[in-house]
Amino acid sequence: MRSIFDMDSGFFRALSRVADLMLLNIVFIVCCIPIVTIGPAVTAMHYVTLKMAENEEGYIARGFFKSFRQNLRQAMVIWVILLLLGCLLATDLVILKNATGMVFTVVRVLILASFVVYSMELLYVFPTLARFDNSVRVTMKNALFMAILDLPRTVFMLLIVGAAAFLTLYNGYTFWYGLLVWILLGFSTIAYVNSRFFAKIFRKYMPKEASGEDKDVLIEDAELTEEAKIAENTKIADSSNAEENV
Repeated sequence: MRSIFDMDSGFFRALSRVADLMLLNIVFIVCCIPIVTIGPAVTAMHYVTLKMAENEEGYIARGFFKSFRQNLRQAMVIWVILLLLGCLLATDLVILKNATGMVFTVVRVLILASFVVYSMELLYVFPTLARFDNSVRVTMKNALFMAILDLPRTVFMLLIVGAAAFLTLYNGYTFWYGLLVWILLGFSTIAYVNSRFFAKIFRKYMPKEASGEDKDVLIEDAELTEEAKIAENTKIADSSNAEENV
């Protein structure tokens, strides 16, 4: 019984992890308030949760703001691009909602397929930016390719996000309780769960000599259809150039 209250026990480690996720969730929500900084905030949150998934976490707030500052420009550019693209897809679906005919049916199917690809990009791109150091274009391209190459894990992570959203919006009762959970630790918990998958996925694309480095470069000419070639063509990032790759 005494071992339960030992500071090194699994119980206290679990409480410590929950406290870290709550702190990370609050910092994330605050940094999302300007809207345009949602991209950098998501990137910074995944930077911290990736460290957690690999048992390398340090100070939560310090790590968050370090990544937030380092990836601010690139993450904002990516966020604006994806936000505009998402609005375009949603607008197309609304316009074609009541349209009839084979042509419109085909167009709706194509838009829905595009939305699936968009969701995969949105899921991967900010964790990819948090882990690898590349230009905006290369980051977005590599994120999509990695999502396709690890499709089973990608589908499972999308189901996690979708199930959480569905349960929250199921009815008015679940909405208010779900909203409370999201505010307390919802965003960071889902990021942490998914980061356990991302850590395994990204490990395949990291060069052996990059161990211990903060960010790695997944370079543009890497053939992402073959994991071995990625590892061969990947090199350690020069942190001084982290903000010059937009």
